Order: sequence, then structure tokens, then C-alpha cells
Amino acid sequence: MELKELIHPLEMLEVIGNTDVEISGIQSDSRKVEEGFLFVAVRGTTVDGHAYIQSAIDKGAAAIVCEEIPAYSDENIQASEGKPVLIRVKDSADALGKLLSAWYENPSDNLILVGVTGTNGKTTIATLLYEMFRKMGHKVGLLSTVCNYIDGEAIPTDHTTPDPVTLHSLMARMVEAGCEYAFMEVSSHSIDQKRISGLSFNGGIFTNLTRDHLDYHKTVENYLKAKKKFFDDLPASAFALTNADDKAGLVMLQNTAAKKLTYSLRTLADFKGKILESHFEGTEMLVNGREVMTRFVGRFNAYNLLAVYGAAVSLGKDPEEVLVVLSDLHSVSGRFQTIQSPSGYTAIVDYAHTPDALTNVLNSIHEVLDGNGRVITVVGCGGNRDKGKRPIMAKEAAKLSDQLILTSDNPRFEEPDEIIKDMVAGLNAADMERTLCITDRTQAIKTATMLAKKGDVILVAGKGHEDYQEVKGVKHHFDDREQLKEIFKS
Repeated sequence: MELKELIHPLEMLEVIGNTDVEISGIQSDSRKVEEGFLFVAVRGTTVDGHAYIQSAIDKGAAAIVCEEIPAYSDENIQASEGKPVLIRVKDSADALGKLLSAWYENPSDNLILVGVTGTNGKTTIATLLYEMFRKMGHKVGLLSTVCNYIDGEAIPTDHTTPDPVTLHSLMARMVEAGCEYAFMEVSSHSIDQKRISGLSFNGGIFTNLTRDHLDYHKTVENYLKAKKKFFDDLPASAFALTNADDKAGLVMLQNTAAKKLTYSLRTLADFKGKILESHFEGTEMLVNGREVMTRFVGRFNAYNLLAVYGAAVSLGKDPEEVLVVLSDLHSVSGRFQTIQSPSGYTAIVDYAHTPDALTNVLNSIHEVLDGNGRVITVVGCGGNRDKGKRPIMAKEAAKLSDQLILTSDNPRFEEPDEIIKDMVAGLNAADMERTLCITDRTQAIKTATMLAKKGDVILVAGKGHEDYQEVKGVKHHFDDREQLKEIFKS
């Protein structure tokens, strides 16, 4: 594609050189630049792409998009294959998304794209919408924490929202595969870092907002602003669906031009739900006056199902058909995943890794148990993440558990014992009497199964779908579900 055509969507502050040049690819990683590429120098959280402009030139970059024009010496210019075209913009991260969208012929314009944001529930809602629309006969794409899908083709993922180059490439492949819809998790990081720039959304869903990612955002207010920006940027042709029961829910709608819609279990809303009966096999609900039996457990899942229902109806689907399909959907991998033991107790694996998510899961367990059976919780906290939530996680777990086992999660580059110490700081003497600290996660899970009796529930929280433990930069295979199943066999 010619550079002058490619840069048409950008607000350019300065252009040095002739834009009548062919571009053979776009990259923001100088290591991946090839002859004739356009290199976009993006300021990251740890690395500034402007420091690698010369490296990109040396590899044959035909053009550079940046926020600051570099000072070239004659020696540098001669060392390269010729002086590249220089384009200065106000925000190169924003420019990258727009350039990639143009490069791939604006794939999101050819999809009905819905983004899901919030602290908890993103994966469940996006995945269930993907499953629902496939059951309705559509070709659908999914971008999620667990896995990306192009209709039925699974593509492994490392981030909640992929980097812009991967993201736009996946969108283009979805269009090529004939997908009509795409549902994606939109993380606060991706909004703040403008990784979703250049995408055209037809709808946005807000789940809830509780403490998370403060290692990055520093304050809850900054975290909220990142989420809110997603809705502020939605066009008038889109819908904005929010949880009216969350204190941040209506804040998300304050400045959006999109059609404002709400869902709720407690107040008047466009999509109103009520839990009629709950047990470990599922939940019977009233949704906009219609009864539906679902295979999901807990109040937090009732909210997720309302969001799915509301989004599907907002996309023009018949409410009755939506309820029929809703009743046939299954839980998402690692989200309140129930495994029955031969001894008569229940084990639940859940991704809950924030205080609020952990509280929601434990409350859901208590709602079903109704005092008949004990709750044994196995939980840890990830290393090199928000340390402030560690004592809160432990306190919430202790408050709602009969027995608590603190263990290792993904310690990353921290010492697991030090992370557990941070968690213990949130416990009082009475809590400690019901708490064990077992660093080895395998042993922690085994101990929980040894303590469990018929009718009890073991919650193994924090890792959910993950099949690894990250220690000192290395991912070792580890799956909570596999661990439990092996123990049940023995």
C-alpha cells in the first residue's frame, strides 16, 4: 500500500519526505522491521520506541511515524538504505491502531463488534455471547483471556487484549473467514495504552468495578477513568449496556453518545433479573418477566447472564430465542467450574483473583449450601502485581471460609513465602486459627481434599483456566483442575 494512502486517517503535525512510497508492512517492534516497513515509535510503560528508530532504519524502514522527529547525523543516514519518510503525530499509539486498521482495510467496519469491560465477568460475558451467536447459526470471532477464536479455530492468547498488530491481524482473519460478529474483552490497560485505537465498536458492556491493577493505574479513580473512556468514545450508532447495580455503572454512561441501556437484579432497568432458586447444578431466574433455567451458579453469574441477554436483544435478536439458547449454555473454562468428588464433596475452580471476585464466588457457594456444609478455600496472590490487595484477599477469604489455606499462585519474580506473608498481614488471631500456610500449591490442594467431608465445598481460587505457574520468568505446567481430578482418582 502507498504511504500517502495509509496515513490518510492520521492527524499529522509534520511530514518530511515524499509519501509516494510503497509500504510492505507495519511494526511497532523494531526487531520485527523488514525492508520497506513503516515503523511506529510508541512510548510504552517500560520502553520508548523512539530509542529504536535508528535500529528500524538500519533494517530498511521506509517510513517512521513518531511524536518527536529524531536528529540525524550524516553518518546515520549513510549507514541506512536511504533517508526514510518522517511523519510526526501527537500520539503515536493512537496512530498505530489507525494505520493498522487502514492496512487491513478496516476489518472492524465489516464486523458487528462488541467490547466487554469491567473488573470481573469480562471473559464469561464475551465467551457466552460468542457461544450464543454460534448456536444461532452465525460465524463469530472471540478475543478473550482464555483463548481467541476465529469461528471454530482456536488461537492461543497471552493477554486479555492483544497488541495492536496482532489485534488488527486477527480482525482481518475474522472477516476473511466470513465472521459476522466479534466479541472481545477490553482491558483497562488496552484502553489506556490505546491498543484498541482504530476499531469501530457497535456496542460496549460494563460489568463492575472493584480494586484491581493498581500496580499500573495507581488509583481506583484512574482505573475508572480508563474504563469510562471506552464508553466516552462509542459512537451514537452503538449501544452502551451497563450494570445499574454497580456504583460505577451509571458513571460509564455519563458522556457517551451511544444508546444507554441498563441491566439489574435490584432496581428498574431495561433488562431486569431475579434469582428464583440456586443450587450447584444451576440457577433458575426471572428475566424481563420470563422464567429460565440456567446452568450457572451464583449472583455474579446472574449479572453475567443478564448482560449477555441484554446485549443479544440489543443486537436485534428475539428475546424468546435468546432465553432458549441461554438455558443451553455452559460455564466458561475455569469460571466456577464444578468437579464432584467420589467422596461426596464438591470442588470449585475459579479465576477469582480480586477481593470482590473472591467474595462473589464465596457468597454464591454459601447461597447454595445454606448452612449445610463447610467451605474450604485455597487461594494465593500473584507476584509483581498490586500488593495492596493481598491482605484484603486473605481477609475476605477468611471471613467467608470455615478453613483457609494460603498458597502460591503465580509468584513471577517474587518469593512465594513473602507474598503469603503479605496476605497473612490481613488476618487477626481468630482468622489464623482457621488458616494454614502451605506454599506448594499441589500440597495445598491435597490438604484441602483431606480436610473435606461429604457435603463440603472446596474452592480453589485465583488461577481458573490457567494451565501453568509462572516462577522466575518460566511457565511450569500446572492446572488446578488436573490436580483435583488426579487426587479424586487415587
